[in-house]
Amino acid sequence: MFHPTVFDNIKIAFENQIYDYDNLDGILTVTDRADLLNLALMSREFSLSFRLAGSRNVTSQVVLLSSVKELSDEILETPGSDPGCGLVLRFYMEIRNVDVQCAAAQRILSSIWGPDVQPVQSLTYRYGQEDGTCNNCIELKFNRQITEEQMEDIPHLLEFLVQSAEELEDIY
Repeated sequence: MFHPTVFDNIKIAFENQIYDYDNLDGILTVTDRADLLNLALMSREFSLSFRLAGSRNVTSQVVLLSSVKELSDEILETPGSDPGCGLVLRFYMEIRNVDVQCAAAQRILSSIWGPDVQPVQSLTYRYGQEDGTCNNCIELKFNRQITEEQMEDIPHLLEFLVQSAEELEDIY
């Protein structure tokens, strides 16, 4: 019989909570979902994107990552291993004033997530676009593996994620 991996269990926990926020609470709308298996690297990536109800500008995304090493350590019960997966949070938003809005986003996310999770902002724009709008992808990458021991922290993490999206929305 199939035994779900840590990746699968954490993925389901995130999905359940986010879909409850969508279907039951109505505080957000899921806009995209991807569950990918990279056969060349034998890695997995799951992402769930959403917008807060009434959001004008910010799309949030939860990304879980698992490599072949994490999967093999779990299946083979490698001594000394602690099976888990990587976690990345992303926020996508359009900005018009790079210096002001990027600095504001940095302050907001640093105050919510603390010094251990530093935001990385990547800006893109379309050449020839005359309105001066840039797309900002803000990434928060956690420096440690997420294991089943942290599953009870998922609701709190999602509260911070929603708070982050709300405050980022205000800098538009």
